[in-house]
Amino acid sequence: MNVLVTGATGFVGGRLVVALLEKTDHDVTVLVRDETAYESAESVTVVEGDVLEPNGLETALEDVDAAFYLIHAMGAHGDFADRDRRAARNFERAASAAGVERVIYLSGLGSDAEVLSAHLESRHEVESVLAAGSTEVTVLRAAIIVGDGSASFRLLTQLATRLPVMVTPRWIHTRCQPIGIDDVVAYCLAVLERPETAGETYEIGGPDVLTYRELLATTAEIATGRRPLVLPVPILSPRLSAYWVGLVTDVPTAVAYPLIDGLRNPVVVEDDRLERLVGLEPVSFDVAVRRALGHDTDDTTRTTRPEQAVE
Repeated sequence: MNVLVTGATGFVGGRLVVALLEKTDHDVTVLVRDETAYESAESVTVVEGDVLEPNGLETALEDVDAAFYLIHAMGAHGDFADRDRRAARNFERAASAAGVERVIYLSGLGSDAEVLSAHLESRHEVESVLAAGSTEVTVLRAAIIVGDGSASFRLLTQLATRLPVMVTPRWIHTRCQPIGIDDVVAYCLAVLERPETAGETYEIGGPDVLTYRELLATTAEIATGRRPLVLPVPILSPRLSAYWVGLVTDVPTAVAYPLIDGLRNPVVVEDDRLERLVGLEPVSFDVAVRRALGHDTDDTTRTTRPEQAVE
């Protein structure tokens, strides 16, 4: 099978390329904006192009059977949704024209029945745009992905380790279901090898459902041996919170704002069909954090207390 990975220089895409090379016999092509800045194995075909420029996609999609679409704009400016839309439309049209059989898209977890944040709403819109053509689309919806290189996990870790006392907005009580990066990659490979997953939307998550307060506390305890004092207040807006985060962490405000704005939406798996289909047992949040921080783990250590898993 010929497989294309877009977003190959990113947090998920880079790991996915490695996994495809190590765990499958597929031919791998990557689409990058600057070929000279991308280091790859000799067996990887590197094509330079930009999803916002439709004329550059034909070469990348030539003879491709399946493609991973791992692209999402993260700026705080209002045109991000338009960029997402145009990029997805360009890719959908090029994939349909090239006869690509499947596209696998990593989207964001969140119920369509909720009033979603602008960025989460954009991710769900991209699902529809990609599915508008003749290519069958498999959607994987995930919440916070835990791993070294994740912007959301970097924000979480730096807040947890740099502040012994935190004044936070009400979103600190929102529930989420984080998942480790290794498990996300495993799910990507699993749906690639299962034709019956084409045209389906799946929700993926780890075994723990936690509030963001519990995520911060657990991360701090693993990283520093202590838990911060968290003081929720009702007056911090997402924009004010983003400026505050920008002062405390090295996450740019333009990136922090959409991440924080999305924290108001509960992101919990309601449909675990894929976990049951592939038989994957995702690691706990504790183990995922320890791996991300480079701590030794036997995959059985658990910092999060059982009663914290459900609120």
